[in-house]
Order: sequence, then C-alpha cells, then structure tokens
Amino acid sequence: MDNYVIRKAKEDDIPVLCSLMEQLSGKPVSPEDMLNRLRMTESSSSDTLFVYEEDAEVQAALAFRIRENIREVSRYGEICIVVVDSAFKRRGVGKRLMSFAEQLALDLGCTGTYLISGFGRKDEAHRFYLDLGYEITGYRFVKSLLHAKRG
Repeated sequence: MDNYVIRKAKEDDIPVLCSLMEQLSGKPVSPEDMLNRLRMTESSSSDTLFVYEEDAEVQAALAFRIRENIREVSRYGEICIVVVDSAFKRRGVGKRLMSFAEQLALDLGCTGTYLISGFGRKDEAHRFYLDLGYEITGYRFVKSLLHAKRG
C-alpha cells in the first residue's frame, strides 16, 4: 500500500478522470469537457487537480483550491472534489487523499480545510467526512443566473 503517488493530473489521465467524474455526478463527462476542466485548473493560480495512482493505476482524484476568508482574514484549503473509483473504495485511498489535502493546506499557510457535499451523498460520504473530524457548519445557497428571469 505504500506504492502510491499523488500527483497533478495530466492529459493522459483524461479517460479515467471521465470515469471518476461520472461516478461522482452520475452524468457522463466527455473527454473534451474533461480536457477543458484540466486546462482550467492548469491556468488557475489557486485550483489544482490531483490523481491518486497506485501500482501505475489511477484510482482517485482530488480537486483543491485556496480560499481567502475576508471576515476572518485567513486562508482555507477547499477540497472541491474527492472521488475514489468504486473498485478501490474501502482501501484507505480516500483517507490518504484527505490527509494529503490537509497537509497541502498547512504547507500553504491555511488555518483549515473545508468541503461542500450535496444532500444526495449524506450516507456514505457524509459519514466519511464526519469520521475524519469535519463538522457540518451551515448550508450553501445557490442561484443559477443562466436561466433566471430578467425583469
């Protein structure tokens, strides 16, 4: 199990990243869309997409970014995506990714980490986060502006 690496994602990872994103969202992600997502993170000063690779096989992905909190004058590491291929769950991969993100946040001067998880994932995923010491601290409110009525 010590034969793993967590590294930045690259274009060669796109097929497995498409599969991981579909497992996460339940919707297919095209290679073109995944390439756009990868390019977006590569051009960002705060977003990074990592993959977890063990025995030369990508098994999971992690998207991470730095968020600055004006109210507290602090920085947090946001875990935007953490997804483990269903064939590799319950082997410690998710814990290793979360630990990696937390250490990265510390290395970048953050005071903590946080993540947002949808209501539909409350059984397995929410229990996982709670077991790692994360707390539920509020709600996220979202308004789509693409289809909002203009008035």
